Amino acid sequence: MNCTQQQLALNSTAQKRLGVSRGGFCSARAPSHRLHSLWLKSPLGAVGLFLLRAALDPLASAADWPQWQGPDRNAISKETDLLKEWPPGGPPLAWKAKGLGGGYGAPSIAAGKIFGMGHRDGEEIVWALSEKDGKELWVTRLGPAFQQRMPQGKEGPGCTPTVDGDRLYVLGLGGDLACLQVQDGKIVWRKNLRTDWGGIAPPWSYRESPLVDGHKLICTPGGPSATLVALNKLTGETIWKSVVPSRAESTPGGSEEGRRSSGQSGAAYASAIAFDFEGQRQYAQLTAQGLVGIAASDGKLLWRYDKPANSYRIHCATPIYHEGHVFAASAYGAGGGVVKLKKEADGSIKAEEVWFSRKMQNHHGGVILYEGCLYGANGGNEGGYLICLDFKTGNVLWDGRDDPERRAPKGSVALADRRLYYRTERGTMLLIEPSPKGYLERGRFEQPERTKASAWAHPVIANGKLYLRDQDTLFCYNVKAQ
Repeated sequence: MNCTQQQLALNSTAQKRLGVSRGGFCSARAPSHRLHSLWLKSPLGAVGLFLLRAALDPLASAADWPQWQGPDRNAISKETDLLKEWPPGGPPLAWKAKGLGGGYGAPSIAAGKIFGMGHRDGEEIVWALSEKDGKELWVTRLGPAFQQRMPQGKEGPGCTPTVDGDRLYVLGLGGDLACLQVQDGKIVWRKNLRTDWGGIAPPWSYRESPLVDGHKLICTPGGPSATLVALNKLTGETIWKSVVPSRAESTPGGSEEGRRSSGQSGAAYASAIAFDFEGQRQYAQLTAQGLVGIAASDGKLLWRYDKPANSYRIHCATPIYHEGHVFAASAYGAGGGVVKLKKEADGSIKAEEVWFSRKMQNHHGGVILYEGCLYGANGGNEGGYLICLDFKTGNVLWDGRDDPERRAPKGSVALADRRLYYRTERGTMLLIEPSPKGYLERGRFEQPERTKASAWAHPVIANGKLYLRDQDTLFCYNVKAQ
């Protein structure tokens, strides 16, 4: 691991508390993967890693948004003291940044910097801005812009960069996976999901945001021999490859040859999550075939649930884990469902369906679980509206379609300080008080300078600011209560 000046400046007291010496953890020579793994698996490894990151990132804040869907990958901000209602016309605009390049990826925010991706001047780029004023800090070129055949979303990447300490991880439309230095954008290592693991890009390209979990980086090449892979986040080296059988393979008469010859990707467009169940670390991912649970230790397929998958293999929403239950959903005639995980006597994991509903056909705006309720848009290309379901039963608590004014059409959602931030595909920004009793709107405004593209980039809330991306432009609004 390359040592930055900041790492070298780590004081000896902090080093002793962490049980690492300057020569042992951050020497001129990179420590071996085995030593790094042993340190992480030690009793104080997790605590030590947390303290080390805190020492190396003094500017990091609990209210940052360092990855896709925020700190816990559930689209919920840890921020407090925000506006509970917006004034007419919406909150004040703090600044806007232009020239970012085309794309639908929401930004990530960490340690005073904002990160994103775009297509600009025929190139796929990663950029960093100042959180203070939106000024560009650096730009790194990944390579030529990937030429997607499908017209929807071809303007640029959909990945939200993942910030982990002094490193940043991104995935381009064509499968370029890169680790960059946060400080200056220098590429530490790079791979390609197609050329390195035989991945097959789905029709609308790779849209996943990489998951960092401990020393691993998780992503979904979608190839015949590697549906998912775990990499050493420091080097990009493969730790394991996981193969998820197609539906045909898991039924009598099915064959792997069929999937191989079809050329279909095993990857969809969703991003994975990590959780612990019955003492075992797992990754849940909504692949092209369905929702799967993967063992973090070796990539073994633990369980699967196919019902939330649609026949078009277009699955974009991130799964939700809560107290031994997992939720997933997709549009195109499918819907959403919850499974309860159960550990069998032989140690295997079984996923038992609790409920399934076609009333939560979530396309790509995401779903939030808050105080026992699921909030998300129900509808695909035909359009849709915000809906609220009971997480335990799947019963509809209220449906935006029933609103005479239909004030919350299909969009994307985040939550902060007991308010839903809901951005419609047309660009209208709504502030909604979550309630199982009905739709409670607390403010709205129209984003200025709207492009003709759909407003698919999800809203982001960090450090008292609301961020809205519209292709080449990022808008920053002040939503802190005065």
